[in-house]
Amino acid sequence: MHTIHESSLFPCVDLTFVKTDKFKTGCFMINLVVGLERETAASTALLPRVLRRGSKDFPDIELLAAALDDLYGARIEPVVRKKGELHCIGFYVDYPDGRYIPGGINILENVASLVGGILLSPAMDGGLLRADYVESEKKTLIDDIRATINDKRVYAIDRLVQTMCANEAFGTHRLGTESEAAAITPRSLTEHYHRLISNSTVEVLYCGSDDVERVESALREALQKLPERKNTNVPKTEIILYPPHSPPAKVIEQLDVTQGKLAIGFRLGKAMKGDIDFPAMMVFNAVYGSGVTSKLFANVREKLALCYYAGSILDKHKGVMVVSSGVEFANFDVALDEILAQLSHVKAGDISEEELLSAKLSIVTSIKSTMDRPGGLLELYFDSSIASTRYDPEELCAMVESVTPARVTEIASEIETDTIYRLTGV
Repeated sequence: MHTIHESSLFPCVDLTFVKTDKFKTGCFMINLVVGLERETAASTALLPRVLRRGSKDFPDIELLAAALDDLYGARIEPVVRKKGELHCIGFYVDYPDGRYIPGGINILENVASLVGGILLSPAMDGGLLRADYVESEKKTLIDDIRATINDKRVYAIDRLVQTMCANEAFGTHRLGTESEAAAITPRSLTEHYHRLISNSTVEVLYCGSDDVERVESALREALQKLPERKNTNVPKTEIILYPPHSPPAKVIEQLDVTQGKLAIGFRLGKAMKGDIDFPAMMVFNAVYGSGVTSKLFANVREKLALCYYAGSILDKHKGVMVVSSGVEFANFDVALDEILAQLSHVKAGDISEEELLSAKLSIVTSIKSTMDRPGGLLELYFDSSIASTRYDPEELCAMVESVTPARVTEIASEIETDTIYRLTGV
């Protein structure tokens, strides 16, 4: 069991405090949240990598590593996430819980101070982020962007989203583009750093056994150099209820591949209006295409053997669902027809009791297994903190259990196909 406390460290700097004795490590995340923008995505993604290279007090990676070793192997990892049309960057930090440290060392305070220095007093040269760090991390970022093509399953999903949402921020990759990354200079990145530090909303999450007063004090001290926030606009995700065109757009791309990739993008429609029913949306997704008990897996893959794999992914912040599948080139059309036919079955209410129970069980099991990791627990609460409708993970499990077949059918009935992407051989 754990207890939750929410408070404000500073204006537009919120803390979600999760107290638990379950884990042997303490951890916290500091997330800077801005709107996802095509022009600055690469710079935003690069920042935590460069900042992690060193601070004013520990200006290189060797000194920083030694400081972490002195804190019993504490870890500081840069993170870059895309949630809906929000770009979330920062650091995930974990360290041995103070209960297991001899001598009563203030490990929380020391680790928080170290992270605060990395974020707010980075290593600089002549008032700019160090050029050698920028160039080194920029090359790594470009390599990571280029590497996205190596996993054709992920590549097909990325290309579908880029095409389907070409005129929306959601079409921007969380790492940006190679050309944008290549154009970054120490000066441009430093200017972007100051804008982001001054204008982003900040979400801080903690998980561990310390008392809330101690955690608040340690994090306030660590973040005291944050510029004052007065009129920070909280970014929001634009919801497009239905495709802006009809019939669905069709995209064909050719690469040197031996297995075809079929990706289909859907808009969730009226399910995204008002108070969004996340539990029902998740149950629908599990019934239709997420997991080994879904209709796509049981019918399109197993029974009819039309795909090597077939599954659906839901972005509940944006209201977009993607079905991803691997198919023989000759099976593109028949696989597409059957994938859409299975969605029609859900829309018609063709949901067995076994399918519904299995879908709910898979969701609840996934949530509870995520809660068994301190980082996973924080990720669930972070996802809730930026959602249009807040939820508690344990409450979410109970709400999933109460979803009715009629509600699943209602969710499905509003969904419309937006874009069909095929990756085929040369």
